[in-house]
Amino acid sequence: MATDASPQLRSVPPPSDFHPEISLSQSPTHDGLHFWQFMIAGSIAGTVEHMAMFPLDTLKTRMQALGASCSVQPVSVRQALRSILKLEGPPGLYRGIAAMGLGAGPAHAVYFSVYELSKQVLSRGDPNNSMVHAASGVVATVTSDAVFTPMDMVKQRLQLKNSPYKGVAECVRMVVMEEGIGAFYASYRTTVIMNAPFTAVHFATYEAAKRELMEVSPDTANDERLVIHATAGAGAGALAAALTTPLDVVKTQLQCQGVCGCDKFSSSSIGNVIETIVKKDGYRGLIRGWIPRTLFHAPAAAICWSIYEASKSFFQQLNSR
Repeated sequence: MATDASPQLRSVPPPSDFHPEISLSQSPTHDGLHFWQFMIAGSIAGTVEHMAMFPLDTLKTRMQALGASCSVQPVSVRQALRSILKLEGPPGLYRGIAAMGLGAGPAHAVYFSVYELSKQVLSRGDPNNSMVHAASGVVATVTSDAVFTPMDMVKQRLQLKNSPYKGVAECVRMVVMEEGIGAFYASYRTTVIMNAPFTAVHFATYEAAKRELMEVSPDTANDERLVIHATAGAGAGALAAALTTPLDVVKTQLQCQGVCGCDKFSSSSIGNVIETIVKKDGYRGLIRGWIPRTLFHAPAAAICWSIYEASKSFFQQLNSR
């Protein structure tokens, strides 16, 4: 009896030798990274990207909010910049940056980790499928926008000329008291509708451009790979930004409504906002701020993808040791 049982006992590891937390930590996803490593890489990339390009984001917001209750006049990037520097000085370009800092890190951690997870699930062994990249980007943006939209609304209200809020905390408190929690998500539907095609175009273009550039120079060094990531990211960001500017104008109007003379809308209907913009400013009103928006997203995407890919490479080397 003892002889027959001993092989069975030897084939089952003692309970003290089994550590499920170690087993889980030793099972990285695709690209040889763990889920939390995608989150850290994305958080770092997104925070640096938005903080570095914040002045252009302020210019875009100011230009897009002009077509509200105030008189509608064409304003160039140079005029908007000159006005801010003259009346508020350089600090005026950075109003609301604290809200951006609070929102960008968590949102991009969700953004990139969900993207990588979706890409792994949907690819089914074909890592070069552009439709998978686009679909994964849409899933990622729907999820991350739920995290970022409240802070994005606070940021844009702080960016407005003569903003009545002194800081993030005061803006949040006054919005809750005067408009309710729902005000933080008044633009969520518009943001998703805008960012879904933006992200689909962005990710699909980036992955395709990166693949083509890698094929041209397959034996590139690490520093040359960063140039490839930056080039592919810049092109993808600029194209996606230009195509989705009208919806970005609608989003700005919804997030800034009722503040500093901006119109208050009876509903968050995209059609209602577009109709109001066209009636006041013509169809040109729907492309207000497209230049600073494009100038923002081209280098921002280059910065973001370069840092993200570099962070991934760092974690890959760390995991291989």
